[in-house]
Amino acid sequence: MNVISGWCTRLKRSHDTVAGWIALTTLLAMLTSLALNGAFTLLAGVWARPPILETGLMEKVATIGRIINAAPLPQRVSIASAASDKTFNVQWLLRHDDAYLPDANDPGFSAGQQLLRDLLEMPNASIEAYEPDDWGGQHVERPYVLMLQLLDGSWLQFSVPTRKWGLNPFKRTLVVVVLAMLSTLMVVLIATRHLAAPLERFAEGARRFGKDFRAPPIVVVGPHEIRQAILAFNAMQAQIQHFLNDRTQMLAAISHDLRAPLTRMRLRGEFIEDVEQQSKLFRDVDEMQSMVNSALDFFRDDARLEPATAFDLAELLLTVVDDYKDAGIEVAFVGASRFVYVGRPIGIKRALVNLIDNALKYGHDASLEFHANVHFVEIRVQDRGPGIAPELQDQVFAPFYRIEGSRNKHTGGVGLGLSAARATVLEHGGSLTLRNRPGGGLEVKVALPLD
Repeated sequence: MNVISGWCTRLKRSHDTVAGWIALTTLLAMLTSLALNGAFTLLAGVWARPPILETGLMEKVATIGRIINAAPLPQRVSIASAASDKTFNVQWLLRHDDAYLPDANDPGFSAGQQLLRDLLEMPNASIEAYEPDDWGGQHVERPYVLMLQLLDGSWLQFSVPTRKWGLNPFKRTLVVVVLAMLSTLMVVLIATRHLAAPLERFAEGARRFGKDFRAPPIVVVGPHEIRQAILAFNAMQAQIQHFLNDRTQMLAAISHDLRAPLTRMRLRGEFIEDVEQQSKLFRDVDEMQSMVNSALDFFRDDARLEPATAFDLAELLLTVVDDYKDAGIEVAFVGASRFVYVGRPIGIKRALVNLIDNALKYGHDASLEFHANVHFVEIRVQDRGPGIAPELQDQVFAPFYRIEGSRNKHTGGVGLGLSAARATVLEHGGSLTLRNRPGGGLEVKVALPLD
């Protein structure tokens, strides 16, 4: 029983895999295409040129044949003419050769011959049948013809015109190809939807987690491989969330433990009589305090735990500009006045403030540009400072890295502004790049993707 159960489970799993669905889709597409092609060919072929037994001719032939067989010779021509119409022609002939028939009649008409003999009650009657394909290419008209020999040796010729399908062979082939393509497309769409829907949910869940660390786990659905990938991603997401919670608690403890000795150092410095040494100690303590606070803010960064939401990005930029204006600092702004974006507004605002602060500290002025296209929104922060040497533009993103000269500890920074800003941008799936401006200055370009 265990072996049978194991085989059943393995068989079920083999069907519910990406490879199994691809194989099944291919097989179903082929079968559906063949079935539609066969049905169309059969129905269209029968309608275009049906076998003589399916033309409705046999019953007419039996009735008219009995009447003419019993009629006197002088009346047979007129009776045959009266029995004819636009789609059915009857002729009475004294000799077989007067019919000018093809060389060979329908070899598959034995069942029809027996049926007609039974209807006529003439078991030994000579019967010949000709279908359109029996006529040579030189004949313009190629009808269905049935020849019946009467008791006196004369013949009755029954004929109906060929029923032609209204499309030429090329168009008929084209219709068959289109039907095959449509049937294949229908099967493929149904199967790929079964595969694509879980992948779309997986991708959407991954994007949501990239913008919101507290996002719920992804629902486990789909083929076996996709379910395994979703389970692995959910496990990774849970581990990252657990790590972030532990880190927040640990940094809160470190913050308390580091501030206590710094406070004690400042209190003890009050008892130093040498004013110059006391001043140096206080500067060192203040710098250490600033570095500790900045480092803890950077590593903790509660904005990273902020849930993603839809907000007006252009309005947020204008708010930042207005905040600087209220502080007496002019920051030029160029761009749209309204644009809805899905992200973490607090984190983006903090990143932009860091970039504008850097522009004001090291470039002495700042300007802000905002542009949007189909795939990205771009925010450019520009200044007219000394810029950054190209070989150092990657290093400045390292935590605590500071360029000597124009950017040093006397400006009040500890080398975390660009690192924090780039971390926020990367968490939104975007990019942050630096470029020296023609004529002097630095341009920081933030590109955020539009989902």
